Amino acid sequence: METLSVANPQRHPAPPGARSDWTIPQRWSDYSKAEHGIWNRLFTRQLAQLQERAVPAFLAGVQALGMEPSGIPRFEALNEELNRLTGWSVVAVPGLVPEEVFFQHLAHRQFVAGRFIRSAAQLDYLEEPDVFHDVFGHVPLLADPVYASYMQAYGEAGSRLREGSAAMTQLARLYWYTVEFGLIRDGDRLRLFGAGIVSSNGESEYALDSPEPLRIGFDLKRTMLTDYRIDSFQKNYFVIDSFEDLVRRTSVDFAGLYKELEGIAPIAVGTRLPTDMLFPPNPKP
Repeated sequence: METLSVANPQRHPAPPGARSDWTIPQRWSDYSKAEHGIWNRLFTRQLAQLQERAVPAFLAGVQALGMEPSGIPRFEALNEELNRLTGWSVVAVPGLVPEEVFFQHLAHRQFVAGRFIRSAAQLDYLEEPDVFHDVFGHVPLLADPVYASYMQAYGEAGSRLREGSAAMTQLARLYWYTVEFGLIRDGDRLRLFGAGIVSSNGESEYALDSPEPLRIGFDLKRTMLTDYRIDSFQKNYFVIDSFEDLVRRTSVDFAGLYKELEGIAPIAVGTRLPTDMLFPPNPKP
């Protein structure tokens, strides 16, 4: 596996026990039987729920990578197949990493994942992403070549920005509404692909079935201007036509786009605009 060199380690010194790129050993042998059991419980529940809800590429990725309810996956085993399919790998980190570090890993086709798993009391809600969210939620789609290219391009775009800038905030919204909470069209139905939804039992139903949220046809500027909530189910989602279309729509001059968006006020969560294309909840079977 390629070793990533962080551009400015002085600005983001790694915590004790981590390498300069913030990665750590997964220490798979340290997981307890109870922790493996939590993975198995979450995996079984979510995979059953997602059969008719997730984009087929997600389910294909789960199968291609050999993910099963047989304990927390070994990253080394995942990476053998993932690297063969798309050149990606999963690396363990001690927790949330600085934006610069995160973007550079993505640009090098490395997805950072927390190694800890939630407790039995946190099955339905967790503030900080754990190994189930990161690996079950994100990694299967990295086996899809088109989606994998989108993620690398996103990392490259982020690596060119200054942390804390308005442009960084706008780019973060794009990640939130695609990678974390994206929906995709499939004929007359919508399917899930965002990791924040597919790893959440409650939101997997809410995002497609509830009449409450706005499901808005994807528009790059609209997405990058729209605020989001981190403490509840989403009040709006954005719907793409395909991963190929997402790549096409985001293959733009981002420097020019940031200039276009300068000084424009963000759009509040749950706001409906006259130009929005809205999608209804999925029809009941």
